[in-house]
Amino acid sequence: MSVRDFEFGDLQEVPRALLTAQMADPRVAEHLPLLDGGFDLEAFLRGKAQRWAQDGLGHWAIWQGEVFLGWGGFEKEDDVWDFGLVLTPEAFGQGQAIARQALAFAREDARIEVVQFLLAPTRRSVKALARMGAKEVGEVRYGGQTFRRFLLDTKS
Repeated sequence: MSVRDFEFGDLQEVPRALLTAQMADPRVAEHLPLLDGGFDLEAFLRGKAQRWAQDGLGHWAIWQGEVFLGWGGFEKEDDVWDFGLVLTPEAFGQGQAIARQALAFAREDARIEVVQFLLAPTRRSVKALARMGAKEVGEVRYGGQTFRRFLLDTKS
């Protein structure tokens, strides 16, 4: 496995302690305004499993060898697929490489024509999204929070 190879696996199989520690880390929570000070691990995992059952796709666990890097993937939101990525602090800096691998998957999947990225206001740099071809299309309110919205056409 090269340094840039990531494995996408079943989120339900991640040891609960790893997910709990990740989501409790203030460096992670800083960019997750919907977390709002609380995290119910079992409700989170039920919700993610439900999305897989409903849409046939959802969030994966992301691994590099035996190292858990975080979770992310695609969830259907109205007429687009939302891409989310939540990394452990130790994996910060690998987001663009992980996103590129996930987007290669999206380009091969006939269901995914447009990918949406919602960035919290705390995320200031959008250069990586621009390099991937995503275009900012404004702001959107979701869960009572405002996010910057970017769209990427995967079929062009």
